Amino acid sequence: MVEAKLNQLRGLFTDMGKALIAYSGGIDSTLVAKIAFDVLGDRALAITAVSASLLPEDLEDAQIQAAEIGIAHKLVATDEMSNPNYTSNPVNRCYFCKSELHDTLKPLALERGYPYVVDGVNADDLTDYRPGIQAAKERGARSPLAEVGVSKLEVRQIAKLLGLPWWDKPAQPCLSSRFPYGEEITIAKLQRVGRGERYLRQLGLKNLRVRSEGDTARIELPAELIKEFVLTANLPLLVESFQSYGFTYVTLDLEGFRSGKLNQTIQPASATFRALS
Repeated sequence: MVEAKLNQLRGLFTDMGKALIAYSGGIDSTLVAKIAFDVLGDRALAITAVSASLLPEDLEDAQIQAAEIGIAHKLVATDEMSNPNYTSNPVNRCYFCKSELHDTLKPLALERGYPYVVDGVNADDLTDYRPGIQAAKERGARSPLAEVGVSKLEVRQIAKLLGLPWWDKPAQPCLSSRFPYGEEITIAKLQRVGRGERYLRQLGLKNLRVRSEGDTARIELPAELIKEFVLTANLPLLVESFQSYGFTYVTLDLEGFRSGKLNQTIQPASATFRALS
């Protein structure tokens, strides 16, 4: 089944001839970059947008992965933080982020002779509240994984099939997703969230989030790890570290980690920008 979808993806890139990939370094866009390079070679270009909402570690990962794949890789700066429609953190915040991204990538692609900008949106993303997908669609971007119907699980299966060592890499959305809708996003807040998550990863944890609510850090870990974490972690040192980053209070979410948890606060009427509607 996944082999057939892989062949379809290869066929899409063959038909494109040249493609610029919106490449974050996550497993979805990394798979797209890998297949594009395998088919197109030097007619594929991966572009990573650098801004305050991207962890330095994630940028480093993206550079390492692109080098191992062999694809040409460039960095561009985006400035969504200058847009109050973004920093005020409305429920469609992601729409303004992706608008900034694709308003940067589209003219760059045209200037360099790439007829297509493609991203890593997969079929499962279309069932979630992802207003950024609409922004990309409005600007003519294509989503090969979604077009072929590749699910998140199949992304990992295909990545493993192709020998990508990052096939099981945890999802890592932008740092702005750590804030409840309506709370203003600032560079200082993004930095303290990033430092908090870096601290926890250095303890060997992978699937996690540090949610920022006012002056409180709310740590989300997989539910099955919570008990062991409380018993074995140096909690006083953790609290001291998080306070040095700028938080006043540090809490642990007893429900456990769940991707997209803050979307549960969105009322159905708010989902105006539902993906590809």
